[in-house]
Amino acid sequence: MLATNDLAKHYGDRTLFAGVTMLLRPSTCYGVVGANGSGKSTFLRILTGGEEPTEGEVTRPADCSIGFLRQDRFRDLAEPIIDVAMRGDAEIYSALKQRDELLDQADKGNFDANRYTQLEELLAHRDGYTLKARTEEILLGLGIPISRQSEPLSALSGGFQLRVLLAQTLTGTPDVLLLDEPTNHLDILSIAWLERFIGNFAGTVVVVSHDHYFLDNVCGAVLDVDYRTIIEYTGNYQSFITQKTTDRERRERDIKKQEKDIATQQAFIDRFRAKATKARQAQSKKKQLDKVVVDRLPASSRRFPRFRFEHLRDSGKDALELSGLCKTFGENRVLTDVTLNIRRGDRLAIIGPNGIGKSTLLKIITENLDADAGRFTWGYHIQRGYFPQDHRDALLHPKQSALDYIWETRPEAPTSEVRSVLGRALFSGDDVDQAVGTLSGGEAARLLFARLMGERPNVLILDEPTNHLDLEAIDALIRALRDYPGTLIFVSHDRYFVAALATRVLELREHTAFAYEGSYDEYLERLGDDHLGRDAVLSAQSSIDKAGKKPDKKGKN
Repeated sequence: MLATNDLAKHYGDRTLFAGVTMLLRPSTCYGVVGANGSGKSTFLRILTGGEEPTEGEVTRPADCSIGFLRQDRFRDLAEPIIDVAMRGDAEIYSALKQRDELLDQADKGNFDANRYTQLEELLAHRDGYTLKARTEEILLGLGIPISRQSEPLSALSGGFQLRVLLAQTLTGTPDVLLLDEPTNHLDILSIAWLERFIGNFAGTVVVVSHDHYFLDNVCGAVLDVDYRTIIEYTGNYQSFITQKTTDRERRERDIKKQEKDIATQQAFIDRFRAKATKARQAQSKKKQLDKVVVDRLPASSRRFPRFRFEHLRDSGKDALELSGLCKTFGENRVLTDVTLNIRRGDRLAIIGPNGIGKSTLLKIITENLDADAGRFTWGYHIQRGYFPQDHRDALLHPKQSALDYIWETRPEAPTSEVRSVLGRALFSGDDVDQAVGTLSGGEAARLLFARLMGERPNVLILDEPTNHLDLEAIDALIRALRDYPGTLIFVSHDRYFVAALATRVLELREHTAFAYEGSYDEYLERLGDDHLGRDAVLSAQSSIDKAGKKPDKKGKN
């Protein structure tokens, strides 16, 4: 287990957290939450020993192994996928490689029998011969079929490369798992698989995430990075929100009561200090009052955007008609006969495994990509607003200021009006003069939402809008989209976000599409939470069968 004692981290005059003393227990998953920049990732690096605290210490047992997934991890792109993942158990991976080298030398008449015996004993003691099979299962659970696991890491997209690094972290069977935003670039199926993995993990898990449902499903405790410290709350994320709100309200009531008592005492002093019969009593009360210190509540590091999406006019009753849309990339068919009529006011969630064509469909209907077959027709008086998954697709001029980027949507508006729009997205003061190319992922996302607020479209098309947003921004976005009077078409792997907004669901499957009239919860109630798992492994089925392993209905062996 890990323990911290009076831990603190400062950068110059800025304090991220201080006075952090806690014990991280085995068989417990801790969710780390807080505003962007509050120190969540820094805390994880300190736990690993990769970064030194300014004050205090971390206690790690001598035999404690730590697996750490971070987003900036080095990648050997030329190495086979299976090898990259197997390296998570470095000792066993090295032993297997040395064993193979010794066997190769034996064919040349040069065999080190003593070393071979040592390696065999290690592999037998550590169950090393199952490493490859275990790694294949983990990669498959994360959506990488066995048929592709011998390819170089460079053959995968950036998002799938991160899955391989996650598999590497999980393969090592460490005592402690530290995961920094592990659900980024995972689809709904892989997130559900990761939840099951963590639920069966015997060690300690510390995970930074902005996914409400994920935190609710895996966490037994929450570490809140706020008020320049880290406070532990028992229970999942929803329980934490209730506890923190209740605690804050109680402390505010205590302070108000204390301030009221002080005001009463001060009134007595002011009234009777000059009266001979009461002067001594008034003076005594004044001495007592001078010693009273009111515990002021520290300011929270959390910031809540005030998104508000409006439109200039209603669209026609029929917003968009899709008829037989198809798209193929080389030999990979991603869309087949997608047919649907989207009505004004619909909130359509498009879901399915990664690589199934969700973003491709949005690019087609926004005229950023041509379909191979079929057609789509926008309704009358349509004004589209598009939030691309890759922010660079919208931020075309990196040196342009945030202010000028939003001003393009309302060129006749005064500066104060444009600044007001930016202020709702948490850009104030000199922030508005930042070059868009220097913005962080969260800042760029908020700027794109400010752009949509300035454009005032009657159809919003959003591709993974919650990526890079913290929990507060996600909640603010949901509230704004609920109040939005127009039509919403969106792709998201965030089940909390989908469940909060969707009134219709379009599920893209291999070689087909399924449309459901109703909310996401109703959709799951009818079809089952894990029915998608069967489709997700179809492409890997033949490889699994050859290996003599059959996946169950959840895609696990």
